[in-house]
Amino acid sequence: MKIFIDADGCPVVNITVRAAKRYGIECIIICDTSHSIHREGVKTIIVDKGADSTDFRLVNLVSDCDIAVTQDYGLAAMCLSKKAIVLNQDGKRYTAENISGLLEFRAISSKIRRSGGRTKGLSKRTVQQDKEFEKSLTELIGERI
Repeated sequence: MKIFIDADGCPVVNITVRAAKRYGIECIIICDTSHSIHREGVKTIIVDKGADSTDFRLVNLVSDCDIAVTQDYGLAAMCLSKKAIVLNQDGKRYTAENISGLLEFRAISSKIRRSGGRTKGLSKRTVQQDKEFEKSLTELIGERI
């Protein structure tokens, strides 16, 4: 088992790295050249800047039983198709049961924005969200070890 982090704009890189180190799990950070993110003792893969270049690298590396951390619904769907376990930055698990609805919501929101409308953005991140993510990740790792 490995943990892959879609690190471009990811607020839980440090929490994920700490958990991986605590349990002796290989952790891989993937980011593009505009988000060069390095952590001691963790492999970082930097890809060329471009639409979805980080996503495609991650999905090509992830495999059955790996954990992927991302807030991108499209990437989550691709990782699920490879039988990976996928968590978002709040610790919620993407599943075959919920991903279709999330992708549909994303498409509708995009359509609204393209037509000049506005959608609600993300609210400021809280300490509680970090705690929920860490708890979910730790429980997930515990199930897998």
